[in-house]
Amino acid sequence: MVFLVILIVSFLLQLFLPWWVIVVVSFATCGLIGKTGKISFWQPFLAIALLWMGMALFKSVPNHHVLAMRIAEMLKVKIWPLVLAITMLLGGLAAGISGFCGYHFRKAMIVKKGK
Repeated sequence: MVFLVILIVSFLLQLFLPWWVIVVVSFATCGLIGKTGKISFWQPFLAIALLWMGMALFKSVPNHHVLAMRIAEMLKVKIWPLVLAITMLLGGLAAGISGFCGYHFRKAMIVKKGK
């Protein structure tokens, strides 16, 4: 559930908002419906990694990876799939850490009834 919510909402919001909207979406989603810390890290990580891979390939395949290859040369990695992997990793980490923080923020704000 967390995976799909983050994937769909992030896709729609990134059409007209900056890239960092994934942080807000992951934090809010995992803060509201995250079940465990593990789920709250890995579900946003995988959702955004998949989303960014799909969007990068959608934009890069029609132009035969010209921009991706230039960025790879600029980063001195020589191959564009490594640029894609770095992009996925960075986006996934931003979303995963944000989701994990959202889950723990909710846990910190819940007041125990016994106190």
